[in-house]
Amino acid sequence: MLKPPALLKRRLVCMLYEAMLIFGVVFIAGWLFDTLTQSRHALTLRHTRQFWLFIVLGAYFLYCWMRGGQTLAMKTWHIKLEAQDTDNVPFSRAALRYLLAWMWFLPAMALNFALGLKGWESIGVIAAGICLWALTAMLDKDRQFLHDKLAGTRLVSLAPVQPSRKK
Repeated sequence: MLKPPALLKRRLVCMLYEAMLIFGVVFIAGWLFDTLTQSRHALTLRHTRQFWLFIVLGAYFLYCWMRGGQTLAMKTWHIKLEAQDTDNVPFSRAALRYLLAWMWFLPAMALNFALGLKGWESIGVIAAGICLWALTAMLDKDRQFLHDKLAGTRLVSLAPVQPSRKK
């Protein structure tokens, strides 16, 4: 039986919770990087640090998605990632989804770089980019994001169905 798609509002709130949890992952990974490289300044080995964090985040998401289809935030919000034709998510689809999910940020970051924006203007462009990517869900009948559609995955709801009360 096909599980219902997770509601858009529920997915967006889950993403906010995920961002808070990822702060811890990034903090520990950054500490480990600084300890191993003896970095004393955030801009030391900046590109190497960014690549390291990209790999660490990728490992976190791929491990969670392939192991059970859920990160901790997704478990909390009763959301599961599935491949469109099976409950399990193979490595290739999980990796493609991870790479495509960066489209939430990369176009806006590239625009910031091209225009040399700093401060609030930069934050505004990134916020607009995030909102525009979120709107891609409106193009799909199940309200799935574009990166899920392209990767052949979908987010489904595992929330228990509340029985209707008779008056």
